[in-house]
Amino acid sequence: MPKVAMLPEPTKRIRWLTQAQARLLVAASPKHLADMALFSLETGLRRANVTGLQWSQIDLGRKMAWIHPDEAKARKAIPVPLSEVAVTVLLQQKSAKWKKEFIDAVFVFRGKPVHQTGTLAWKNAMKKVGISNFRWHDLRHTWASWHVQRGTPLLCIKRARGMRNYGNGTTIRTPVSGSSGAVGTVS
Repeated sequence: MPKVAMLPEPTKRIRWLTQAQARLLVAASPKHLADMALFSLETGLRRANVTGLQWSQIDLGRKMAWIHPDEAKARKAIPVPLSEVAVTVLLQQKSAKWKKEFIDAVFVFRGKPVHQTGTLAWKNAMKKVGISNFRWHDLRHTWASWHVQRGTPLLCIKRARGMRNYGNGTTIRTPVSGSSGAVGTVS
């Protein structure tokens, strides 16, 4: 069993959403961003992995997606189990009226692959629901925080999303159980 050492509260900013905040933000976002945000919250993938996701990386029958090593920050392939919610998002994307047959990109807007997420529409959605100081990458922090709150071991979170091992351990900065900054190191 991995040894988990508690560290002092970090001085870096840690931002994550509650389930209620996430629901409000997704509901306030335009459809193409709402789907991407929901998929990010369900998978914990980085923005670049979501915006760059291709249909050839998805097996809906097995409920799996793959991030290729050359697309992963740690340069290792990442298997991505897909929840029912993530599968539903993908099925909606596959059947979207604006989807052009020749585009392999999963997430499209007006017939073109989505590359930018920090758009004015995203900022307006956050403002509408009273969320500030929040970046797209914080959806990944939210995913990890929710897992920690449900009791998922830190090592499992690390492995699930291809987090690199820095030195003797990997630090996952994520508040737990409403605390302002419990931090664990996985060794």
